[in-house]
Amino acid sequence: MKTLLLVRHAKSDWGHHGLDDHERPLNGRGQRDAPEMGRRLAERGVAPDVILSSTAVRARTTAELIAEAIGFGAARVITDERLYAASADEVLRVVGELDGDLSVAMVVGHNPEMASLAHRFSEEIHEMPTCAVAEYTFAVDAWYELEDALPTSVWVDTPRS
Repeated sequence: MKTLLLVRHAKSDWGHHGLDDHERPLNGRGQRDAPEMGRRLAERGVAPDVILSSTAVRARTTAELIAEAIGFGAARVITDERLYAASADEVLRVVGELDGDLSVAMVVGHNPEMASLAHRFSEEIHEMPTCAVAEYTFAVDAWYELEDALPTSVWVDTPRS
């Protein structure tokens, strides 16, 4: 069994004129929502073996805030430049490279790829608002098998839920 958590980064700050997109930080709402979503995951007993994040500041900060809230530790978050401006297929390729001994993986990234991938695994999910979490459980043994797999369970939460 493999469990994949897809997380769209929290709300970012557009008020820094001239700042490169990659360097945009979270705004106040994003700073509040990310730890709140982490607390909700912790209450459900979610314990990822690995947290992967885009290298963008807003995604990395979201991943670190969630990691701290669930007791994972921000220093353990792994950033991967392939998750910035990626396609849904590229995200799946990165996940597919994970060690088969890992059971629960979280990926923090961006739209449109998070929404596209979320919809691919569940036609009921049409969008991924900022800081949304979609959790899928798959009856597979290896991460690369997700490409052709259908989840056995789906759970979604958003900050406004």
